[in-house]
Amino acid sequence: MPDDRELIEQIQAGNHQLYSQIIDRYNGKIVTYLYKMIGNMPDAQDLAQDVFTKTFYLLKDYRPEHKFSSWLYRIASNHCLDEIRRRKRTEQTAIVEEQIVDPETPETALLKKERDAQLEHSIMLLDEEYREVFVLHYLQRLSYREISERLSLTESAVQMRLFRARKEMKKSLTKTMGGGDVHEMLHV
Repeated sequence: MPDDRELIEQIQAGNHQLYSQIIDRYNGKIVTYLYKMIGNMPDAQDLAQDVFTKTFYLLKDYRPEHKFSSWLYRIASNHCLDEIRRRKRTEQTAIVEEQIVDPETPETALLKKERDAQLEHSIMLLDEEYREVFVLHYLQRLSYREISERLSLTESAVQMRLFRARKEMKKSLTKTMGGGDVHEMLHV
């Protein structure tokens, strides 16, 4: 299977059918990322379709000296943040949470579900710039370097945003759950 650079060169040269390979390669990762940012799976899937459509038309501007996955995530991130801002301007949306629980007992399942709901809620309360790095680091398990590449930030900016995100999460969790270690709650 050709690497990203080879695929992009062929697509830019007019072989547009190959774009489906890019979608197959990145769709799951982009949908997961968008879900963690927006909190709703159907919306995340719709946004992913928009991202891949937008990316197809922007491929003419892609420069191979940049890592394609970073470029794609930047488009996804910007598109998602635009959607979040649009929603804030037009209405406050309810967060629909989909959770799959594999409980050992009904009590532990309920406690886990409540904890997860509070955690999701706290993540959604973060400012977009903090939520973005928080999701990429804790939920997507990316390093500071990988995040800095994807978001075109310095590593120190990533660290500062993560520090502030953790501080906000701790404050939010203290209000709703009486406190808690963000690292521990995320099983880091």
